[in-house]
Order: sequence, then C-alpha cells, then structure tokens
Amino acid sequence: MTLLGKFITIEGGEGVGKSTNIACVESFLQAQAISYVKTREPGGTPLAEEIRSLLLAPRDEKVCEKTELLLMFAARAQHLQQVILPALQRGEWVICDRFTDATYAYQGGGRKLSLDTIATLETVVQGGLQPDLTLLLDVDVGTGLARLGNREQIDRFEREQQDFFEAVRAMYHQRAKQFPERFRIVDAGQPLEVVQKNIIHYLQQFIASSAA
Repeated sequence: MTLLGKFITIEGGEGVGKSTNIACVESFLQAQAISYVKTREPGGTPLAEEIRSLLLAPRDEKVCEKTELLLMFAARAQHLQQVILPALQRGEWVICDRFTDATYAYQGGGRKLSLDTIATLETVVQGGLQPDLTLLLDVDVGTGLARLGNREQIDRFEREQQDFFEAVRAMYHQRAKQFPERFRIVDAGQPLEVVQKNIIHYLQQFIASSAA
C-alpha cells in the first residue's frame, strides 16, 4: 500500500485547547495550499460516531475497561478504512484529533489496561501505520480541568478524578519519550499566540524535513 499523504495527529488530555489549535493547523495548511482532511477519534464516520456516542455517554451501568478498549479499536478500524487510508492514498494530509496514542494514554495509563494488549490490537487494526507527526498539547492537569469548569455538559471520561488524568498525562509523556522522532511537545499552558507560534514552527520543520 502506497501512502502519498501525511498523517498528523493532535493529542492531549482534557482542557489543552485541541479544537482551537487544530484550527491553527488548518490555517497553516491552507496557507501552504496543502489539501487535507480533518477528522477525529473516536469517530470520523457515521458508524464510528455512533460508537463514540456509546463511549462518551454517562450511564449508570459500569463500562468494563476491556469493552471500552475494544469499542475504541472498532471505531478506529472503521475510521481507517473509510477515511484515513483513502485520504492518504489520494495524497491528502490527514489531521486527526487524537489517535492510538490516546488509547495508550486513556485506556493504558488511565484504566491501567495491559500495554501489550493495546499493542496487539493496534497491530491487528492498523498494521504498521503510525502518524508522521504527533503534536502533544501539554498542560498540568489542574489547569486543564479548571478549563472544563465552564462547560455545561461533561462526558463520561471528563467525570473521572484527577489521579486518572495524571496517569493519562504521564502515559502521554512516556509515549513521547518512546517515539521522539514523531512527537513534538507543545506547552499549552502558555499564551495562545505563543502556543500557536510553536505549533507553526514544528509544522514548518516537518515540511522542511519531508522535502529533504
């Protein structure tokens, strides 16, 4: 399978400003006349969005951690086949709000599920596919959760306690150390103009290295 496009993922915990900064990535790509597809996980297709709704909806029934993990990868399998891989094959860039690193962070770090199990499912669903660049928006957990305070509704994950999110953040940092060639950590606690200046810097570096 020949993939002509580039795959960029934006990762981070709660309250890091992913939506705002993904818009910055879009503006940069538009200025460079780069054709792209913006998508998200879990979700990205009608079926995968239904699975997302199942995953995020607060409910009285306790959701088994393994059920959650399998639903994540079920949505990802559909997303890859219907959206991500076709776009990359067409030569388009894909900008994805979270991907498999989030599964390691939330289900591996937060839920304490086996990283080996996650890696096995990763291989089954995506083979050797990995993002070309991962922008990790990072902020201390207290600040991130404080930013959620203005939301009228919070989903099932956002209802977790602070120690859950501390474990999520720690796993994200572990992933960044494990894969330094594709991870770029952006301090999302800085003023927005500084955050976006750093994002653009990393994108410019990425384009330059891709052209070399």
